Amino acid sequence: MDPQGETHKKNNTEHLIADRREGIGVCGWILVSLSFLLVLITFPISIWACFKVIREYERAVVFRLGRILSKKAKGPGLILILPCTDTFIKVDLRTVTCNIPPQEILTKDAVTTQVDGVVYYRIHSAVSAVANITDVHSATFLLAQTTLRNVLGTQSLAQLLAGREEISHSIQAILDIAMEQWGIKVARVEIKDVRIPVAMQRAMADEAEAAREARAKVVAAEGEMNASKALQQASMVLAESPAGLQLRYLQTLTNLAAENNSTIVFPLPINMLESLGQKNRGG
Repeated sequence: MDPQGETHKKNNTEHLIADRREGIGVCGWILVSLSFLLVLITFPISIWACFKVIREYERAVVFRLGRILSKKAKGPGLILILPCTDTFIKVDLRTVTCNIPPQEILTKDAVTTQVDGVVYYRIHSAVSAVANITDVHSATFLLAQTTLRNVLGTQSLAQLLAGREEISHSIQAILDIAMEQWGIKVARVEIKDVRIPVAMQRAMADEAEAAREARAKVVAAEGEMNASKALQQASMVLAESPAGLQLRYLQTLTNLAAENNSTIVFPLPINMLESLGQKNRGG
């Protein structure tokens, strides 16, 4: 938002309040003078009706003859209220928690979800909160609901589940701009829970399980391929060295003998088997 535009708007509001203050007219000043006179006549009893206590976290917007008395709210401490001509409204400046009930939202990819959230806000301009809107808290509640639905309706389900923080910041910025004229500052917006239909939860679980199985099969296939390459290289090395083949044969026999089993292995040299084969063919 343009800071210069905000400053210009604030200055216009201040000038408008100042003009209203100066425009109470002759009759207005006469009534105010009579009110002062009444206070003096009934002094000190009138003190109890004229002085009001405003707490540290409160501000008072004073109206004199129906017009805002000052561009700035009064308080904290003691303030003077003239009888018959002055009225005031207390405004609480503490942070307010606004719980957004679950909203049924259709996401960008046509998935129905229920989302709830919470908005933390406070009033920073008591005069704007009183003069510019009837019920600032009700308006904030309704605007927060509408903004939540509008923003989440432009997001897909994956974006909603993975980007809660970014969506919260986006909602906060929209609310901040919209409620600036009401004198409200949004401190924080949080998305509490995202409820997905049971059928969609099952579908997402099946999809995740299928993806894990596919990754497992790929890893197993890569392992088989690497093992086959290693066996191919080993066979090439053993083919070049017959003695190496014999050593590998003896190593296998050693491994078998180390185990507790009832298998008896009688090793025979490979060369002997070849010579027996040749004699049988010669006979």
